[in-house]
Amino acid sequence: MNKSICFYFQVHQPFRLRTYRFFDIGKNHHYYDEYFNRLILRRVAEKSYLPMNEILLNAIKDNPRDFKVSFSFSGLVLEQMELYAPEVLDSFRRLVATGNVEILAETYSHSLCSLRNKGEFERQVKAHSQKIETLFGISPTSFRNTELIYSDEIGERVAAMGFKMMLTEGAKHILGWKSPNFLYTNAINPKLKVLLRNFRLSDDITFRFSQQSWPEWPITAEKMVYWLNQVPEKEEVLNIFMDYETFGEHQPAASGIFDFMKALPAAILKNTAFKFRTPAGIAKKHQPVSAIQVPYPVSWADEERDLSAWLGNNLQDDAFEKLTALAGKIHESEDEELIRDWNYLQSSDHFYYMCTKWLSDGEVHKYFNHYPSPYEAYINYMNVLSDFIIRLEEQLPETTKLMGELFENTTKLGREIAKIASKKIHKAEETIQKKYNQSKQKTQPVFENIIHLSDTKIKQLIKEFDAEQLSLLLKDASEEIKQKVIPNLTKKVRNQIDELQQKMTTVKQKDVQAIRKKLEEKLRSFF
Repeated sequence: MNKSICFYFQVHQPFRLRTYRFFDIGKNHHYYDEYFNRLILRRVAEKSYLPMNEILLNAIKDNPRDFKVSFSFSGLVLEQMELYAPEVLDSFRRLVATGNVEILAETYSHSLCSLRNKGEFERQVKAHSQKIETLFGISPTSFRNTELIYSDEIGERVAAMGFKMMLTEGAKHILGWKSPNFLYTNAINPKLKVLLRNFRLSDDITFRFSQQSWPEWPITAEKMVYWLNQVPEKEEVLNIFMDYETFGEHQPAASGIFDFMKALPAAILKNTAFKFRTPAGIAKKHQPVSAIQVPYPVSWADEERDLSAWLGNNLQDDAFEKLTALAGKIHESEDEELIRDWNYLQSSDHFYYMCTKWLSDGEVHKYFNHYPSPYEAYINYMNVLSDFIIRLEEQLPETTKLMGELFENTTKLGREIAKIASKKIHKAEETIQKKYNQSKQKTQPVFENIIHLSDTKIKQLIKEFDAEQLSLLLKDASEEIKQKVIPNLTKKVRNQIDELQQKMTTVKQKDVQAIRKKLEEKLRSFF
């Protein structure tokens, strides 16, 4: 059976704001830290984009008919390449010229406009497609929304714009028992085909490649081939979607990430049934198995796979509502600088910096945030937005009322936060992080970590436990844990456990905790 594997890479960098103080409002209209933006773009270009482009180009030369990849570029990163690293843009052009690379459409500003404003969403997608045609000479036919944000309604809009394929996250809560390794369709307009990200394999490379405490470390081309060959035969499509900065930036060259990617294409083509295809190629090769129901937006961010990374607290909601309230006014202006700033201020990164998640995804958010705290990110952004509204008012005086409300709210909240920020907020962050680290040290590894072990290690772990002890271990355990442990038991032990669990009318929680504690002590040797 001919299977398809799709490698898709997101390329994006925002225009980061300089420190913009309250007293700059109305006086200084320069918002961006040009030195910082250039520094980051040049660093990522040299550590990631250029060496990875060379690897992909060589892989295409070695396998001109068989190796294909896909990219999406935000309009903002393309502008920065033109400004700070034109050689990188030329490098991507050489890749596209091979005919083995598909470029996807997206929102120009890497924005959240698909959630609020249909007109702005369509404007940005059109502007982005024009930018791609200008720079690369092609018109995109497949679409990926900012951060893979998708819902049935958003997919319907994308189909109405003429796109044939859309990418999104294979989130557990939308799939249920289904697999992400098939081609699906939009639930409202079945003409739009939908590719779902296999987040386990994607995140293995993105987040766990250099994590030596991970039981499956290290990842090699041979190990990836083994995993691919374990995919059930009937599952036709496997989608590996990730940030392009994974290579060389998030996962440094010293981790072996480039050597891995050099070896991977040939290993997959030689030793698996998978063929590399782009989203457009998959749309031609495979038929959808069903519609995928996504009534509420999903994304590829954090454990929740929802919008909480950008719109999960009052700071983010307030900033986003104030920004989107301007959409009806901005396009009445023909001021090129206003429209440019409007595009730059819509980047989802500005709202990501305001996220207040502390625990499971806190470290990831901290890595991507150059602000000392989310509160300072909010204040800085709102100062800039206040000045932007002043400039808009000069063009459109009817925005006076909106500006007054924004000034009043921003000033009131800004002063309140400023009183406590330097003393209490930073102290609170340190305290929370300290408690979390202490808690993490005490609880890791926990019982649930058993799902990350191989079958061989599970058998080794549970061999000293009898049927009664295993019954207690599996009492009220999740289905994922049961499905991982039970197949590694003998038929005799499974039957004994079934009989014991039927007899267990009441179980003391302390007994369950005691036996799990014993297992966790043994589990430590595997981490």
